[in-house]
Amino acid sequence: MTMQNQINKIIPAVRMMLSADSLKTVKFFAEGELYEPVKSIESLVVDNSDHVLTELSEKIKSAGKKIEAITIKGFGTLLVADYPKGNGRVEQRIAIVTGGAQGFGAGIVEHLMQNGANVVVADLNAEKGQEFVDELNATKRNNKALFVKTNVADAASVENLIAETVKEFGGLDLFISNAGILRAGSLDEMTPETFELMTKVNYSAYFICAKYASKVLKVQNQWKPDHFTDIIQINSKSGLKGSNKNFAYAGGKFGGIGLTQSFALELMPYRIKVNSVCPGNFFDGPLWADPETGLFVQYLRAGKVPGAKTIDDVKRFYEAQVPAGRGCTPLDVMRAVYYIIEQEYETGQAVPVTGGQNMLN
Repeated sequence: MTMQNQINKIIPAVRMMLSADSLKTVKFFAEGELYEPVKSIESLVVDNSDHVLTELSEKIKSAGKKIEAITIKGFGTLLVADYPKGNGRVEQRIAIVTGGAQGFGAGIVEHLMQNGANVVVADLNAEKGQEFVDELNATKRNNKALFVKTNVADAASVENLIAETVKEFGGLDLFISNAGILRAGSLDEMTPETFELMTKVNYSAYFICAKYASKVLKVQNQWKPDHFTDIIQINSKSGLKGSNKNFAYAGGKFGGIGLTQSFALELMPYRIKVNSVCPGNFFDGPLWADPETGLFVQYLRAGKVPGAKTIDDVKRFYEAQVPAGRGCTPLDVMRAVYYIIEQEYETGQAVPVTGGQNMLN
């Protein structure tokens, strides 16, 4: 078994063994990495063998005292901490948000941090991602943000994301698959290469993320069967209704809802809920408002809005299509996300957050 596989199998199991009353955080140090100030902490010690989890379970049950550290010979040391309690809606939870450095993703990360979660920001933009995480951690909260550079369309990169999350915090409770790209264009304009890229990022990457996230979530369920966890895809209203000259994006989002429904059936026996949130347009985010590559500019150039001569014309056209009269915001999305996390009876749903523009049928 590779070191990465050991990390993703052993550490989440230990976290759940120690979380009978409340969820713990567990930070992993490989052999030789433990820094001096914590070397004096008394450890529960076991050998690394095929039966290490069974042995650990028995020793933890019989310890009769609070366990602050566990050393597994030939593997490393796990430092255990109680999660500081407050009033947050997701405190004690460990969350990953892909595409979390900007746009909807950044808004989701900020709300999760404000409500007590430890959050991993996964993004390709290392400079922006690390800068964002540094800003979040500068507020001196009890919880922490971590940046991991990630290409969600690459399996090895996603595997690394999961392992880095587990090493830093001990496990995973919430995976939000938010990363995506959009390139508008008609059948005449869309190249096969662009179509394949969008399908890879907007559809196939969701499969990759769910595949590797669910491995850790299943381990946790094995050792704490009453613990519910979540995989949430940030989909789109374009996953509920076709989009003119935007078929590559809509097609990937339609497919994503099919994945959500299928993953939900497979994973609910492990108390892993899988749902999609389908936001309306985030007009103030970079996807729409970027002055060079935003959708307002793309749609103006593509002539998608008849008679539009300026970006403001395009924006007003799309705002007028929303009964609520405005675009969607990260807070609107988070209210749906909190509902999904807090309820324990629903899975496989595509929840619209569109201001009435798209309705369930």
